[in-house]
Amino acid sequence: MTARILVVDDVMANVKLMEARLSAEYFDVVTATSGRDALAVCERAECDIVLLDVMMPEMDGFEVCRRLKSNPNTQHIPVVMVTALDQPSDRVTGLSVGADDFLTKPVSDVALIARVRSLVRLKMMTDELRMRAITTRDIGIENPARDAIADTGRNGHVLIVDDRRSSYQRLQDSLSKEQQVDVESDPNEALFRAAEGGYDLMIVSLGLENFDALRLCSQVRSLDRTRTMPVLAVAEAEDNARLMRGLEIGINDYLIRPIDKNELLARVRTQVRKKRYTEKLRDNVQLSIEMAITDVLTSLHNRRYMESHLATLVEQANARGKPLTLLILDIDFFKSINDTYGHDAGDDVLREFALRLKKSIRGIDLACRYGGEEFVVVMPDTDMTVAAMVAERLRRRIASEPFKIAQGDKSVTISIGIAALGPDDTPANVLKRADQALYRAKHEGRNRVVADAA
Repeated sequence: MTARILVVDDVMANVKLMEARLSAEYFDVVTATSGRDALAVCERAECDIVLLDVMMPEMDGFEVCRRLKSNPNTQHIPVVMVTALDQPSDRVTGLSVGADDFLTKPVSDVALIARVRSLVRLKMMTDELRMRAITTRDIGIENPARDAIADTGRNGHVLIVDDRRSSYQRLQDSLSKEQQVDVESDPNEALFRAAEGGYDLMIVSLGLENFDALRLCSQVRSLDRTRTMPVLAVAEAEDNARLMRGLEIGINDYLIRPIDKNELLARVRTQVRKKRYTEKLRDNVQLSIEMAITDVLTSLHNRRYMESHLATLVEQANARGKPLTLLILDIDFFKSINDTYGHDAGDDVLREFALRLKKSIRGIDLACRYGGEEFVVVMPDTDMTVAAMVAERLRRRIASEPFKIAQGDKSVTISIGIAALGPDDTPANVLKRADQALYRAKHEGRNRVVADAA
């Protein structure tokens, strides 16, 4: 796993030292000696993680981080502040402006590399989602980065896993004013509860008695329903080696006892914000996929999806020797509806027709809007006789129930062409024969079902 790390420090000796440590671990390193240079590198998307000194002239690290996290183009880049400042208030200030971690100089090589690798993994998990979701702005879907910037990280749902009452009560008391907090004192039940609870964050004590807390963290990462849930570990100062191991297996963040309340609140807010941002990215990707394969007006699958899925169904039917039948349906004289009553009325008819169509076929059947007023239904495991019965039933239902439009009830009829899959047939051939059957149905007077004679 490699990544490009931006090291920002106004002291060149520090830059060279950090560059040597990271290069030895095969990271690609770029450098900047001022806040303005760092912002420019990030704006050009030339780095994956920022290691940022705090004490710099002109613009300190806090301000650099604040600007990065308030910019939709750079807010997703992890920032680790590396500084000699070691007071809890300094860490809270860094976390409050959006820093992902706060490492105090001198930083051990083990701690530095473990933290960088952990953040690289997390960033790579979101980068692909970002690349897919970024195009959704062109089709009118809101950019999740703007919501992430405005998100306070409060009102999240947090699960504390700790078997020491005094310990979990302090955590619960500190968090309860900002977050909804649940406690699980039985580590054996924690994974099941996390999987069912829809949590934004799990806080795990590494000091669990008679249970390996790192194994629990590993199980959380391996389970589909909890894989993306952030994990924050709480450890003693002497637990450093286990913490480093925890970062390798997927812990997102950690706190060392004694815990500063404000630092706890700040780190929890950061993880809740990240969880929400990732979820919105996934939602946007899912929505963009649905929009790519779905007809917006009727909510049926569109022609692009039909052609792709039909090829798969034909291949399966041919391989298994199973029947497959295809229907092409056309709303009769649809242009006259648009011309007489307007396109709004035409849209109402199309939407209502799609609803009736879906109610008339099985769950395994594929219904699509082929284009304009034409629709296609693909019926796997169905021979011509059964498909003709379904088509005739649908034709009668459409003709017998007027469609409601703004101007009143409107009688509508449909014509249907049917074709069955032949031996070693192709999707294009089946579509062509069904279309020819539809043409005959329209030529013979419409409002009828015609089957392909082949």
